[in-house]
Amino acid sequence: MTLPDLVLVHGGAHAADCWDLTIAELACQEPELRVLAVDLPGRGRHPADPATATLAGWADSVVADVDEAGFHDVVVVGHSLGGLTVPGVVARLGPSRVRELILAAAFIPPQGLSVVDVLKGPLAPLARLGVRISKPFGMPTAAARFAFCNGMSKDQRAYALARIYGESPRVIAEAVDRSDLPDEVHRTWIMTLRDRALSVRQQRGCISALGGVDTLICVDTCHDLMYSEPGWLATI
Repeated sequence: MTLPDLVLVHGGAHAADCWDLTIAELACQEPELRVLAVDLPGRGRHPADPATATLAGWADSVVADVDEAGFHDVVVVGHSLGGLTVPGVVARLGPSRVRELILAAAFIPPQGLSVVDVLKGPLAPLARLGVRISKPFGMPTAAARFAFCNGMSKDQRAYALARIYGESPRVIAEAVDRSDLPDEVHRTWIMTLRDRALSVRQQRGCISALGGVDTLICVDTCHDLMYSEPGWLATI
């Protein structure tokens, strides 16, 4: 069977470069695999005004990148806040093009609610403050280290924290609509067991909000598993 192409969608406060270590591992493990790590609007290859960010706009941007890359049969991966974007990507591409949806420690609010409506834990106060001031905000280094990097080596933390970006509060306050997400696409969840940003309990709530998954894979690591476990993640 021909390998599907792999599409990697980053989360909040991250950009496409968060996947660099994983992509390097993939190149060693499966040299024939074509991989696309996207920058959501407002980062990297897609400069944009964060004040205009919408989930629909983010999904459209990913689909445009997938089409530009010439990808047809794909596996779509969303990490963290990427869980808001990838359902729209899968809906737009459709089950004829998406072989699998992989959600890694992803934020999945209940239908009709937003991240800020349901978020708990250390990032909740920062998220609510961002919504109140209605301006793009940067995550303090101490908060990012605590929420994303627990258990990492010193070098891993330094590498990860050098790749933290500002975020738009609009998307975390926007109600999600997954009514067009096709049921036929296989859903896999990667659960990070030492996650401080999105606890195991919250991840289970996200799985329930999604309507369940077909495959559950657990890993004993922190939220930013692409930095802490790039070899393991590439294998998965």
